[in-house]
Parts: sequence; structure tokens; C-alpha cells
Amino acid sequence: MTVLVTGATGNTGRHVVAELVRRGERVRALTRAPSRARLPAGVELVEGTHTAPETLGDALDGVTRLHITVTAGLAEVGADLVKRAVDAGVRRMTVVWGGYVGPTEQAMAESGVEWTRLEPQEFMSNALTWVDSVRTGNVVREPFDLPSAVVHEGDIGAVAATALVEDGHSGRVYNLTGPEALTTSERVAILGTALGRDIALERITRQQAIDRLLADGVSTADAEYVIGWHSSPPPEAGTVVDTVERVTGRPARTFAQWVSEHRDRFSA
Repeated sequence: MTVLVTGATGNTGRHVVAELVRRGERVRALTRAPSRARLPAGVELVEGTHTAPETLGDALDGVTRLHITVTAGLAEVGADLVKRAVDAGVRRMTVVWGGYVGPTEQAMAESGVEWTRLEPQEFMSNALTWVDSVRTGNVVREPFDLPSAVVHEGDIGAVAATALVEDGHSGRVYNLTGPEALTTSERVAILGTALGRDIALERITRQQAIDRLLADGVSTADAEYVIGWHSSPPPEAGTVVDTVERVTGRPARTFAQWVSEHRDRFSA
């Protein structure tokens, strides 16, 4: 069995790869820059992107399991990606949604093969956007201070790998959260404790938050969607569920654990 992981060097993709390798699976990793992939030994690296499915003939050769993360640009070609995968012999797929059920997710559900949709709420790795301001000024600038059951990206990867390898997950939709709902200020406090520094939360306006995303190259539509979600998150975003533990057999990781893994990135 060969598993193709698209977006293999992304926040969740590299964790899917690592978990599959830990399980002893044969993994093919799709990435735009194989020379900078830094993935585990034994992983077959293939250059490419799932947003250009017409180029993936060789990457799909011999693949029976496929992992997809919905990213910018996939909506227009996601259905084509799923069709090509099925035609190539893929019989089981997982997808990490982009916040709503779009063409890729719909095509997978209608593909006729086994599929599992992962619906994580806010990623713990979103805190990496705080690195520069914490390093230079011991401050985090955000527009909202609402509770969020942030989930460790490694737990998303573990659930995806389980669904790809083990039976019993076909047709399932998994809402994924961490073990606790934390406000922004509570996460900032956890980070400050780990660093041994006082870190302030400075509130900015909604428009300032949108402008910050635009400056980073995010489209206007995506920036407004992201900030809109954070301004009025769905009930699921702040409601802790035990999906990670039920699927993987171990508790979901805490934000404090995530900070411990990444604290060096916040140190000046």
C-alpha cells in the first residue's frame, strides 16, 4: 500500500507523513520543494502540487490511499483531483477541510470510494503568527479574545493517518478540537509562562486584522472570511469534543504542550 500525502510539508501534512512513517507505511510526499522538505528518512519525495492535478500522473501511480488538505486554489480543481485519484486506483481518502464543505469535499463524498472528512477548529499553530511581535516587543496583537478549543496539528495528522490505515472510518465526519477552550489572553498567558516573560495582549480593530492579512498576500475574500470566522466563531469552535482520543486512543495534546515544542521560535 502506498499513501500519497499532498501538501506534505504544510502544518498538518508533515504530521500525517510522520504518523504514517511511525506506523511503518509506505509514504509518497507531494511538495513544491523536495530539497527543503525535511521529512523522515524513507519517504519518497515527489515535486508538485495538488492544485495542478493534471500534472500528477506519476505521483498517483500505484497509490491506493490519498490525503488532501484543502488550500487556496483547490476549489477550482478539487473535483478533478478526486476524479484523477479514483481513476488511478485510489480507494481511500482523507481530507482536511478549509472551514466549509466545498467542491473538493463534495467530490470526495460522491466519489464511490472510502472517505473521511476532518473538520478541525482553530489550529494551535496559528500562534506562530505571534512570533515576531513576541520576539521584538513581548506583545500579541489580535482583534478578539474569545474562547477557542484550539487543536494540535499533530493530532490532526494522527487522526488522518488512523483513518487512512485502519478500517471503520469510511463516511465519517470528524470534528477535531483540543482538550480545553482557551481565550486568546489565556493562550498568551500560557506562552508567557513558558518563556518566563510578561506578554501583553493588545487589541486591534477588525479592519487592522484584515489589513494585516492583506499585507501577507491573503486575498480580500479569504481575509474577510478568516476575520469574520474569528469575530463570530461557530459553537463548535469553543466546544471541546473527545474525537482525537476516540479515534487515536490517546488524549488530545494541550496548548501548553504545543508551546513547549515551539518555545525556541518565540525566543529572541
